[in-house]
Amino acid sequence: MDAVLGAILYTTLALFIILDPLLSVPIFVNMTKGKSAKLVNREAGIAIGVAGILMYLFLFGNFVIFETLGITIATFQVAGGIFLFLLGMQETLGITIGTARKTETSASVIIGTPLLCGPGTITTVLIFSKEFGIPVVAVASALSLAATWLVLKYATLIQRLLGETVTDVMGKVLGMLVAAIAVKIIVAGIQALI
Repeated sequence: MDAVLGAILYTTLALFIILDPLLSVPIFVNMTKGKSAKLVNREAGIAIGVAGILMYLFLFGNFVIFETLGITIATFQVAGGIFLFLLGMQETLGITIGTARKTETSASVIIGTPLLCGPGTITTVLIFSKEFGIPVVAVASALSLAATWLVLKYATLIQRLLGETVTDVMGKVLGMLVAAIAVKIIVAGIQALI
């Protein structure tokens, strides 16, 4: 029982770090400026809903996707770990790799994906489902999404209390943690391939 709780705690914290809601705080605050609390909650719900749908889609459909494409979990770990490492570097160094396409999509959907649930989150969900099992990751995903929803709901308060500088620094620290998790995933993938 302790091992299961430990796995849920570790997976929840790792997913929360990779979701990195603090990165979305300034964007979400600007997007919801002047809106009522009800509309802010609605926008936060849309962002979390989009992220959650993607996380659970890949959590429950990963083996079908892998079998269809002929991909092994080890090769996905290495590829996903590399991408996750680059994502961590982007967040930490404040650089952009590649260019983003312009879109008319709602800002809350953009926060849902790719900001919250991008390839890094999807990779982590897939790898953790193999390492800890689908039930553990399902619970951890729900907990990390709930915590992320709270951050978005109180984004204005968080930015006011912490200030933009502290929010930015915390985002960079989370970026380094994402890179560290990525290295661990890459090493596990290489060991599985060997």
